[in-house]
Amino acid sequence: MKSKKILVWFRNDLRLHDNEMLVEAIAKSDSILPVYFFDPRYFEPTPQGTFKSGALRTKFLIESVQALRISFQNLGGDILILKGKPEELLPELVEQYDIAEVYHHREVGPEETRISAYAEDRLWKLRINLRHFIGHTLYNKEDLPFPIKDIPDAFTQFKKKTERDAIVKACFLAPEVISFEEAEDWGQVPALEELLQEMSIDETELFPSIFGGEPEGLKHLKQLLEEGSEVYQKVPAKLSAGKQGFSSKLSAWLSFGCLSPRMVYWLVKDAEDKYGANPNFNQILLGLLWRDYFRFMFKKHGMDFFNDAVLEFDQAPLTEEEGGRWLHWMKGQTGNLLIDKYMGELNQTGFIPHSARLLTATFLIHVLKINWVRGATYFEERLIDYSPASNWCNWAIVAGGGKDQGSKKNTFDLDKQFKLLNVQISDLPAAL
Repeated sequence: MKSKKILVWFRNDLRLHDNEMLVEAIAKSDSILPVYFFDPRYFEPTPQGTFKSGALRTKFLIESVQALRISFQNLGGDILILKGKPEELLPELVEQYDIAEVYHHREVGPEETRISAYAEDRLWKLRINLRHFIGHTLYNKEDLPFPIKDIPDAFTQFKKKTERDAIVKACFLAPEVISFEEAEDWGQVPALEELLQEMSIDETELFPSIFGGEPEGLKHLKQLLEEGSEVYQKVPAKLSAGKQGFSSKLSAWLSFGCLSPRMVYWLVKDAEDKYGANPNFNQILLGLLWRDYFRFMFKKHGMDFFNDAVLEFDQAPLTEEEGGRWLHWMKGQTGNLLIDKYMGELNQTGFIPHSARLLTATFLIHVLKINWVRGATYFEERLIDYSPASNWCNWAIVAGGGKDQGSKKNTFDLDKQFKLLNVQISDLPAAL
């Protein structure tokens, strides 16, 4: 009898725990072929003179893929590593390995969605089904108390209704036994310089504060929950969660899928049972809801979400004066000590707190008068935790767009933004 082989296409879901796609593929097949594509489109220059992925995020990605490979090797298998466009390579793999189905996680960003569509079209010509899974959100769309088209545009209403009427499902267990398809050559994880050939890289200037991979993410989460309780106990409440006392930095592992939002949620709930509830834990859960909200806004509105922010971007070169302002902002040389401090941190570490992202974005748009799309593309390059929905939606809100009128309050008042640095910015999107 012919065996059934399923190709499992990993994207931003680089983990074994709570991975429904992987669990389902194992259950429905005789063997699986895990694959990761290093797609060259994610490492190219942009029209704005930035790169789709910077050195720090690419380094984190490499570490995360390598960690997943080790996890599979510990189970007696491996993951096939290829460089190229998925829609071009998948048909070849289907024929080479006699694949019956291809599984992957659905994305919501327009670029990622197009790649899925290209792959689906190519596979359909071979009569191969591309099965879509959703594993990037705290709530699955079928768990929401409303259909996608009726999701409230106001975050406060979305939060209230989901917390009241929706449930967070239990996590899928990480598989302990997997039957792998055999491959003669599993491929090598490419080096940083190999992926970013057009970028000048001096690794001695990179100061990542975190490292990629599922084991690192789980270790960080465990330490975070212990420290989160201690910080709250030691730091006065007015300086605690969401202000200066606590920052989770979970967003990088969440953006690459090294951590599942549901895993974070349930471990926070376990920590509340152990240590008691506190604002630090509440801030983590609030961040998970904001991530869901932005992804569902992309799902509901698509590019219409940005209409009010004037997404249309003039590709004409900046004037010499505009170019100078743009360059000074990127390099952290504006003359504003606070802005320059945060831009320096962003460039060196790939991370700045959410309040700092709002400040630097407000300064670029409303003080330097530079189109917000340039800022969004620069953050896309520099942020280790870049996520299309969160990044572009947050920038659109600072630019005066978005669908939630309540989120726009205080966005344009730079002086007030500076004053708000030491207090919780409760009416603007929270980040992990």
